[in-house]
Amino acid sequence: MQAKKGDAVTVHYTGRLEDGSVFDSSVSRQPLGFTLGDGNMIKGFDAAVYGMVIGDKKTVTIPAAEAYGERRADMMIDVPLSQVPPNIQPEIGLQLTLQGGGGQPMQVTVVDMTDEKIVLDANHDLAGKDLIFDIELVTIN
Repeated sequence: MQAKKGDAVTVHYTGRLEDGSVFDSSVSRQPLGFTLGDGNMIKGFDAAVYGMVIGDKKTVTIPAAEAYGERRADMMIDVPLSQVPPNIQPEIGLQLTLQGGGGQPMQVTVVDMTDEKIVLDANHDLAGKDLIFDIELVTIN
């Protein structure tokens, strides 16, 4: 039976960057479960599982556009230091959670600081990067 849209599947995966560094893996954990085509996975990963059968293994390269998208300049946020809460001591690399539009949490990272402002980057850490995944289909339900 081949995996198709609407199937609940589990996979083991290892995600790498082009330099070979691993950014995530399920191999030492439980397999990842999701429903094909429900929009909860990055587009390229979801597409790679279509047509696989239990036990199949493959390696796919997912371009940034089908993963976390390209880095976007409009996701860089300048915040005057006067607006930074006094309990936060900003430093480059500090990760914060802001309340985004609609009240949703938004992860940001401090990427620059001056005497007047801090610059926050709201791009996903993997935005702008092509991703390489080793995928093994474990179950189809």
